[in-house]
Amino acid sequence: MDAMTLAPFLGGLVLAPLLLGIVTRTKARFAGRHGAPLLQPYWDIVTLLRKGATYSRTTTWVFRAGPVAGLAATAGALTLVPMGAVPALLRFPGDLVLFAYLLGLLRFMTVIAALDTGSSFEGMGASREVLFAALAEPALLLGLAAVCLQTRSVSLSGILAAVTTTTWSAQGPALALVAAALGIVLVTEAARIPVDDPTTHLELTMIHEVMVLDHGGPDLAFILYGSALKLWMLGSLLVGLVVPVRSGRPILDGGAFVAGMAILGLVLGTVESSMARLRLVRIPKLLVGATALALLAIVLVSR
Repeated sequence: MDAMTLAPFLGGLVLAPLLLGIVTRTKARFAGRHGAPLLQPYWDIVTLLRKGATYSRTTTWVFRAGPVAGLAATAGALTLVPMGAVPALLRFPGDLVLFAYLLGLLRFMTVIAALDTGSSFEGMGASREVLFAALAEPALLLGLAAVCLQTRSVSLSGILAAVTTTTWSAQGPALALVAAALGIVLVTEAARIPVDDPTTHLELTMIHEVMVLDHGGPDLAFILYGSALKLWMLGSLLVGLVVPVRSGRPILDGGAFVAGMAILGLVLGTVESSMARLRLVRIPKLLVGATALALLAIVLVSR
């Protein structure tokens, strides 16, 4: 096993918190502040790992297992995600279905851990999470299906490696629709503005954050790291699609991918600084719209 085989997996493990740092630093610049260091997410995770955890007597083993199992599912999904043209650590026909199921397992463990606290407040956030996830998954799968039809591959590594400038010239409108759908899925699944705000503490608007309020110490560190990995993985799909650098040189292709991820962090920070959260009743319409975009992309590719 050479270094380039491990690069997508190890790169995600190491660089995922840095992507969060870029987003946070960009938002600070727009607010006229210097902002936290780019490496602040790493220090936050290390600090939490050094602390102890407090558990309520009303919780069971489910609450303690949630963060660990969720992080394990996220790490498993990361093994299936390529870095653009650089193939993933694990790749096989149909791995995109396993990828979606592992993300679903992560969500399931987070939700049942929140419900295990017996708090109606966390139950409210869990219900919202499940609703929006049920609307986001069709957009993700249909968007990937559109690219599968175009590239004649059913593996994440295969479909992203086959997307080139020639592909964009032939099916530019369809791929643009898929990119828009994946962008909406990204901000939804990663709990970013305009769907959710990871920094909010307003009770009536919290979605993801409300589910993890009772976690602390290493458990919260696992959740924060898992969230960073999830943002990295979904961003990898988007960047791999819109940055079709396929030179055949792994170092050059990997460098272009990392640059694209940095630009994605800048874009996310800009979006979060220039608009407010959507009202909760409008989020389902946004996700249904993403599914419609993915369906239209399938129609265009199938012509």
